[in-house]
Amino acid sequence: MSSNAAPRSAPVSRQALSVLFSSTFAFTVCFAIWTMFSVLGVPLKTELSLNETQFGLLIATPVLTGSLSRVPLGMLTDRFGGRPVFALVLLVCVPSLYLMSYATSYAQFLVLALFVGLAGGTFAVGTPYVARWFAPQRRGFAMGVFGAGNSGSALNMFVAPLIIGAFGWTMLPRVYAALMLGTAVLFWLFSHSDPAHRVPSTSLREQLGVLKDPRVWRYCQYYSVVFGGYVALALWMTKYYVAEYGFDLTLAAFLAMVFSLPGGVLRALGGWFSDRFGAYAVTWWVMWVCWVCFFLLSYPQTQMTIQTLQGPVSLHIGLNSTVFTILLFVVGVAMAIGKASVFKFISDDYSDNIGAVSGVVGLAGGLGGFILPILFGMLLDFTGVYSSAFMLLYGAVCVSLVFMHYSYRRAPRAGTELTGTV
Repeated sequence: MSSNAAPRSAPVSRQALSVLFSSTFAFTVCFAIWTMFSVLGVPLKTELSLNETQFGLLIATPVLTGSLSRVPLGMLTDRFGGRPVFALVLLVCVPSLYLMSYATSYAQFLVLALFVGLAGGTFAVGTPYVARWFAPQRRGFAMGVFGAGNSGSALNMFVAPLIIGAFGWTMLPRVYAALMLGTAVLFWLFSHSDPAHRVPSTSLREQLGVLKDPRVWRYCQYYSVVFGGYVALALWMTKYYVAEYGFDLTLAAFLAMVFSLPGGVLRALGGWFSDRFGAYAVTWWVMWVCWVCFFLLSYPQTQMTIQTLQGPVSLHIGLNSTVFTILLFVVGVAMAIGKASVFKFISDDYSDNIGAVSGVVGLAGGLGGFILPILFGMLLDFTGVYSSAFMLLYGAVCVSLVFMHYSYRRAPRAGTELTGTV
C-alpha cells in the first residue's frame, strides 16, 4: 500500500477522528456560506430589480470561484497538507463576507461573490486530507461523512431567513463573516498534520497527467450531474417555491431544506453503500432514480378547457406542493448517495494522487453547479415555465445513463465486479 495512505491498524486513531470531525464541521460552514445567495438572492432580486437570468448569475457566481479553485487547492493539499491550506482558505473568505453588507450595486455583489466562492474550494482540500487518515476499506465512509458537510446548504436555508427577517439582509454577511472566523480558529485547534501524507516529489506535470486517463473524464461527467445538479437545485429551490407556489421566504426556504438536508447528511450512507456494493452499481441506480423523478418533476402546471355537451369543463394538471416536495426529497437522497459513490471511484483508483483528481472532478461538478442556475434563468425567461429547470436536468441524466452503459463492460467471469473500459 502507498505510504500516503493511512495504516490498516484498527481501531481508527483519535487523531484521524479529530481530523474527520473538525474538517466536516468546517466544510459544513463553508457550504452554508457558499450557497448563501440561495436565500440572500431573493430580497436582492427585488432590491436590484434583476431579471431571471441576472438572478441565476448572481446565485451561481460563488460556485464559479469555488469550482475553478478546486484543482489548484487539491494540488496544494497534496504538496503541503490539508491543515494549512484549509485554514488559509477559511481566513481569506472573511473580509469579502463582511464587505458584502456594504455593497449597493449588482456589480459589487458579483465581485464579492467571486471571493466568497473560495469557500466551496475547501471540498478539494478536505477530501484528500480526510482520506489519507483512513485505511482503504474505510475511506468511502470517511469521505462520505466529510461530504455530509453539503448539508450546510440546509443550515443556510434555516438560519438565513431568520436573520434576514429579524435584522434585514445586511446582517447576514456580517454574521457569516464572524462564523467563518470562529470556524477557522476551531479547525486549527482540533485538526492535525502528518508529513507522511504530503506528496512533495510530484511535479505539476505528473499531477495533471491523470487527465489523460479517460476514467477521470467519466467521473467528471457523473459528478457534474449528482453534485452540480444538487448545488444548482439548492440555489434555485427557495425562489422556485416562492414563484411557483406563492409561499413566503421562510416557508420556501424550509421546504427547500427538505431537499438539501438529506442531499448532504446521507452522503455518508452513500459511502457505506459504495464500500459494500461497489461504486459502479451504486452510481448506476442513483442515475435511474434521478431519471424517473426528473421526468415527473418536468411536467408543468397545465390548465385545460374541454368542451362538453354540458359546456366547457376546466381541468388543472400539475404537481401540488406536497408531491413536488416528496419527489424532490427522493432526488436529494439519490444525489447524496451518488456524490459519495463517485468519490469512491477516485479513492480506489488514485490513492496516491487523490488531491489532483478530486480537484479535477470537483471542478467539473462545481462548473455544473455554476452553469445550471444560469441556464435555469435563461430557460425561464425564454419559456415562462418554471419546470423547465427539471426538463434540463432530465436531459442531462439521460445522457449520463447512455454514457455509463457504453463506458462499462462486464468482466468475463460471472459474479465479478464491473470494470471500466478505456
